Amino acid sequence: MLKNSLIIMLLAFTAGFALQGRAGDSLLPEIPAAQKRFSEAQGCVEPTEDMRKNHMEYILHKRDKTMHQGIRTSRHSLKECINCHVSDAPDAPRVSSREHFCNSCHSYAAVHIDCFQCHADRPVKTGERQTVSAGSTDRHVMTDGSSAQPVTGQARIMASEGIAHE
Repeated sequence: MLKNSLIIMLLAFTAGFALQGRAGDSLLPEIPAAQKRFSEAQGCVEPTEDMRKNHMEYILHKRDKTMHQGIRTSRHSLKECINCHVSDAPDAPRVSSREHFCNSCHSYAAVHIDCFQCHADRPVKTGERQTVSAGSTDRHVMTDGSSAQPVTGQARIMASEGIAHE
């Protein structure tokens, strides 16, 4: 019985990869194409397969460098990921949609992401205000960094950890 179950699961998994090339027929998520390139020399900051496996490690490492050491670069920046991979059209999917670049895989993998409680889920021009919804409250976040305000409770946490917010 267990052997038959394993065979059925393996066949279903293999069928998903066989259908992957046909749009709409795949059991796998449809990942929207990137809107632009990281540079003239390369499409993404890392090879596609590496990003699929390790993007969270890059984002967490980048977050720590930015928040704890004040180092801000565009490589592995969530903002730059959004700028490249998500459309800036007014009707572009929001993160709650399975058509949003991030949510297309995360909903398939049943992984809850909370990045967009603070970060914009679509590209925003520098200096624009973006309304970010988190639970029952909306707040405005400046995207140029110079006048961004800490999110609710963040100032208290940062102060308790001895981190200055300018």
